[in-house]
Amino acid sequence: MTTRLDALKRHSLVVADTGDLEAIKRYRPHDATTNPSLLLKAFELPGYQGLIDEELAAVKSEHRDSRDRVEHAVDRLAVAKGAEIARVIPGRISTEVSARLSFDNQASIRKAHELIELYERRGVGRDRVLIKLAATWEGIRAAEVLEKEGINCNLTLLFSDAQAQACFDAGVFLISPFVGRVTDWYKRQTGRDFAPEEDPGVQFVRDVCERAGRGGYATVVMGASFRATGQVLALAGCPRLTISPALLEALAAEEGEVTRAVTMPAAGERLAPLDESAFRWGHNQDAMANDKLAEGIRGFYEDQCTLEARLAERLS
Repeated sequence: MTTRLDALKRHSLVVADTGDLEAIKRYRPHDATTNPSLLLKAFELPGYQGLIDEELAAVKSEHRDSRDRVEHAVDRLAVAKGAEIARVIPGRISTEVSARLSFDNQASIRKAHELIELYERRGVGRDRVLIKLAATWEGIRAAEVLEKEGINCNLTLLFSDAQAQACFDAGVFLISPFVGRVTDWYKRQTGRDFAPEEDPGVQFVRDVCERAGRGGYATVVMGASFRATGQVLALAGCPRLTISPALLEALAAEEGEVTRAVTMPAAGERLAPLDESAFRWGHNQDAMANDKLAEGIRGFYEDQCTLEARLAERLS
């Protein structure tokens, strides 16, 4: 009998939302990701201590100043983990630009170049990497420049139609509209639990897929931030789905078929591209999107700071 996970893979490319190499080997996703939150989890695992020590020794040998040394250590660790993962997946590894650069497009571009250079030193070409940026106006503009340079991007923390449209306009390779965080916001506002078919997060991602198909955009839509397997299965057919190890395990443990729930429509008429004022106004009109984007950037930044503090301690 087919497991739900194997059946889901017939409809969507599955991405592992983890930096745990053993989980990635177990569930055989197409793509995977790293970010400070996932690196912090890996920091606690005994199997990664040798890798951490090796990267920190390399950083010490470069004789950088203390602030730059810690930031560089984060980048080296992310790329070292990403390179390990790239060797066991057929697709791409997403690696995140620091959340503190979310509103600085030039600094984001420079950081992307540094990450790509670190990957290339390890024999991982840019065709195997996605640079992950927050879907702010500045992040989207940075991605537009990088895409023209042949550096593909994954725009994350995406909660509004305005963010999605601006990413399509910019020719971004991939976007990650969030499911669970959208639903969390509406649950707090209404006090309701939602069945998968009426789930606000599920509906949001379906709407983004509809917008992508109708506009004939090449941008890949990847549903992200799932809270339950019901949300995942309700988006079967979304081009890609990034799923945590706990939910991958649940899907792998359950037998049964999966019915396609999302079908990308045929291309029709494109909407006019958004300029900056239209983007900011459209995003501003969505209270949920405003709250969750700001909260997400703060959360990623806090994890970045925690990881930096742990690495600074080890460096000293």
